[in-house]
Amino acid sequence: MMKMNRYRFPSRLVFLAIPLFAFAVFVTGLAGADNEAFVMQMSEDWTIEGDLPKHALLLSLQGLANRESPQLYFEYMPSWPWKITKPLKEFYERRHGFEFEELKTASEALEHFARSAKGYVVWDKKVRTSLIVAFTVAGVEDIVVVSEELIPLVEGFGLKKVVDLRGEFTGMPDHEIYQIAYDRYWDRCSRDVVIWMGGAHGNRMEAGMADWGIYRGAFFTDSSNNPKDPEELAFTNRIFTEQNPQSYVMGWHSYAKDTEGQMTTLVSSYGLRMEGLNTLPNLSFNNSIPFTEGFKFANNHSVEPDEVVVPEEKVYVALVQTDSIGIGAWTKPGRGTIPYAWQVSMSWVDIAPASLQFFFEGAMPNDYFIAGLTGPSYMYPKPIPAKAFPILMTEAKRQMRILDLRVMETMDYSEGNRHVGNTELTKEVADRYYENFPDAIGFINGYGSARTFDLRDDRPLISYDYYLGLYRPEEEAVADIEELITLNQKRPYFMLVHVRESKSIEKTVSILNAVSEPIEVVPLDKFLKMAASNKTYSTRYQQPGDPIVRNPQ
Repeated sequence: MMKMNRYRFPSRLVFLAIPLFAFAVFVTGLAGADNEAFVMQMSEDWTIEGDLPKHALLLSLQGLANRESPQLYFEYMPSWPWKITKPLKEFYERRHGFEFEELKTASEALEHFARSAKGYVVWDKKVRTSLIVAFTVAGVEDIVVVSEELIPLVEGFGLKKVVDLRGEFTGMPDHEIYQIAYDRYWDRCSRDVVIWMGGAHGNRMEAGMADWGIYRGAFFTDSSNNPKDPEELAFTNRIFTEQNPQSYVMGWHSYAKDTEGQMTTLVSSYGLRMEGLNTLPNLSFNNSIPFTEGFKFANNHSVEPDEVVVPEEKVYVALVQTDSIGIGAWTKPGRGTIPYAWQVSMSWVDIAPASLQFFFEGAMPNDYFIAGLTGPSYMYPKPIPAKAFPILMTEAKRQMRILDLRVMETMDYSEGNRHVGNTELTKEVADRYYENFPDAIGFINGYGSARTFDLRDDRPLISYDYYLGLYRPEEEAVADIEELITLNQKRPYFMLVHVRESKSIEKTVSILNAVSEPIEVVPLDKFLKMAASNKTYSTRYQQPGDPIVRNPQ
């Protein structure tokens, strides 16, 4: 049985001149001037034949309007990956005194914000990639994005055509289209942010991050990271080569072209920082809202950094969700009933500070926050260049201090994933973590199960033993856990479980309650302290014979 234990914001040119690592100090110093804003509801339809053209127009308008101040906010439907747009809006009302007026139509939005645009760019609905190029054009030319049928609408508000992409890219492969966009606009685009407008493909484009890229004047692409696409891969490498060191690659890879492992491996090999997803909404609004005056992050630590916790001879379970708290079970029933660790998107300290305050202030005593994945953003540790590693981890340490985090999580899909190859760390990589994070009480590793373990200076490195998938039938998950308990007879047994982000805590509790063997679910920090007191696991790192499957398909 389980034991239950409107703010003013400077112009884009000034913003882009601010060094990345100085931004947190800058943003927390903003002062409020006006707390009136507008909200609109986005529909479920993101198809080219449906509402995507309207959404593209609105997102481009949002990115331009919010450069002046946080004025336009969108709520997304329940099916959207990020579940927090409505609760976060309510937080802004409650803690920042915002009053939102609802807009019903694109015409109403233009009535208020057409003045933010200098004209419009027309994309070609017959060439999906032209919309991605149009987002780039919108950011550098300060114009909105329209498809042909929306031209009369925007012209009715006095906007004139600046760029017309209709017919220009007909029959061209993507690498040629992007090269044209590069030749025309790259010199005027940000070197601190590049947007990968990937994710869904075909007749859909879930362009939630378009407002942010336009706000920042970023280059947009969904160029492949797959060696099977040599022309696009060459273009991708060129983009990464010309970005500023430690800058952001934001969005997500194209599901039609490559894999998460391929993209994140390549991004990490350049020492750049991956931030997803392409569906991440309202960054142009969230970016401008600082922490409330006097706010300080306080995590729910259950042990002191130097505390010794002696475990009993039993099975201990720690539960972790790693795929960003904003797309997971945070808003689902059951949170707070059992100890649960949540991986924090630490870069939000700089990108969306008040969003993190929303989570920390809403945390229940059983919610515990940890750092990850791998560093200041989503990266893989093995491909990170050795010279870039301490620079990146200095940034991660800054974020951890602000956020009161004591545990760092890593994952690495550069030589496999949870199905093939390996997700192990080398000893050399672990050496870097132990050296660069002297204040961490421990490290955890993996996504699916892995076999990297160590204990140094009373600070354990523990890998996941189990991955609790979203669609795993309950009876099979119970059988899996019982089998692991049977296979690991030495006590105490420390079972670290990764729970898929959309798996509700209610369902997780139901599974654990059905396990016939006695187990105790404990907070992750206590789990690590107990693992430091009684090392019943074997030290192991990646071995020469471990299988390597680079960038699996």
